[in-house]
Amino acid sequence: MLYLFEDYALDTDRRELRRGDNLLSVEPKVFDFLVHLIGNRERVVTKDDLIAAVWNGRIVSESTLTSCINAARSAIGDSGEKQRFIKTLPRKGVRFVGMVRQEHGREDVVLPHKSGDTLALALPDKPSIAVLPFQNLTGDPKQEYFADGMVEEIITGLSRIRWLFVISRNSTSIYKGQPVDVRRVGRELGVRYVLEGSVRRSGRSVRITGQLSEAETGANVWADRYDGSVGDIFAVQDQLTMSVIGAVEPKLRKAEVARALRKRPESLDAYDLLLRALPFAATAMPEDADKALRLLAEAVRHEPDYALAHGFMAWCHEQRYLRGGLDPGTRSIALRHAHAAIEFGGDDAMALAMGGFVVGVLKRDYPTALDALERSLALCPSSALAHGFISIIRAWMGDDRIAIEHAKTGIRLSPYDPLIYLPNVGLAFASFFAGDFVEAAAAAARASAANSRFSVPCYLLTAALIRLGKTEDARSAAQVLLQLQPNFTVSGVVSGNITTPDRMQCLADALLEAGLPE
Repeated sequence: MLYLFEDYALDTDRRELRRGDNLLSVEPKVFDFLVHLIGNRERVVTKDDLIAAVWNGRIVSESTLTSCINAARSAIGDSGEKQRFIKTLPRKGVRFVGMVRQEHGREDVVLPHKSGDTLALALPDKPSIAVLPFQNLTGDPKQEYFADGMVEEIITGLSRIRWLFVISRNSTSIYKGQPVDVRRVGRELGVRYVLEGSVRRSGRSVRITGQLSEAETGANVWADRYDGSVGDIFAVQDQLTMSVIGAVEPKLRKAEVARALRKRPESLDAYDLLLRALPFAATAMPEDADKALRLLAEAVRHEPDYALAHGFMAWCHEQRYLRGGLDPGTRSIALRHAHAAIEFGGDDAMALAMGGFVVGVLKRDYPTALDALERSLALCPSSALAHGFISIIRAWMGDDRIAIEHAKTGIRLSPYDPLIYLPNVGLAFASFFAGDFVEAAAAAARASAANSRFSVPCYLLTAALIRLGKTEDARSAAQVLLQLQPNFTVSGVVSGNITTPDRMQCLADALLEAGLPE
């Protein structure tokens, strides 16, 4: 095994320590000490651990142990004052805190840096993020566990997002308590994005702040804060963690789309092609779907089993089918890609959500749709997209209470996501069918504001306003609907058979009362 740190190389097979091209003379016990310490750098190594590993459990004096530590520090240019590499934790032990690259080791190890000359680690082929230790602003060292727990949960949650490369907490913990330059962190860890944050507890209140930066430029991508009340501390931690993840994911997605648009067309790979397709796919409009499909088809040519590309192709063909003439061939193509997304997307939460939703919409096969969507949420509970899709399917199934819960979770997770219209549509459907026309109108209005070209929120808003007795407002909404979809008919909505006949009749009656064509 070869360990590299700064300009040092520790070769365990040859039992050599080098600095640059120079072979250093190191006593065997000191070499063994360094090997054990670096090999266990993710944890604090106790005195008993060292004695067992280096001296085979023989009794040694405190001075012998201290001399070995000092000799190891001296060998690698460290000291008890600097503690750049070997840090002493009083009454606990020692830990190697320098950044290390393993020649043949875990995927999450990182390149070190030299003083005044940072070595840049090559970026992975997908967006990458490091979550730095959160600052404990409480002033009570005993609350460190809460800040550390937040970081651990956020890293775990982000790791469930298949398209994201997440650096492990073991690699980021060395920045704890240090002033941080995100550009240096980006170079040292090989990431495009860095998430920083802080935790403050006062009595029963807790505040979490987060800030996402682009590592190359240091530019701020997103910042927000979250407040909670400490009752069940773990429930609060889960809630705040999901909120941070739900906000970070769409911001990362948006930043990645901007990055892909800056690349030269001849250098695009399947992932870049998908990114370029996203702004068109997200509108849910057939004319934009055509633009997205050209890019997605090229992505699938690059990678035939690219589950997420199949998922977006299914969604785009579904849009072309529903709002482009109900052509049976288009429906068949949409379902083929939907099933491919589910087949290839066993560990891709977004692909499962896309495929499941399209199967539910076009086949009314709600059990298959729910299975895929629930698998998606099991993989990534903070996916606002999956919560939005499942809220719509649940509303159509008549499970209004569950639909409303999913919709509100999706809205809370990602209030600024361009796809926020989806959970609002689910909330509008479920609230209308449940008789809560105030909530239905509000949700439909939010969905329309988020995607002003999408006609479904318009007819939901029209129906809710009629039931609230706001006839003039309802007729105004109906006119907007007809401008968006001139061939709209109430019978066209009813023929969709999205829910039970009595619920569809309730919706149809409201639309007819607003003056929409039968």
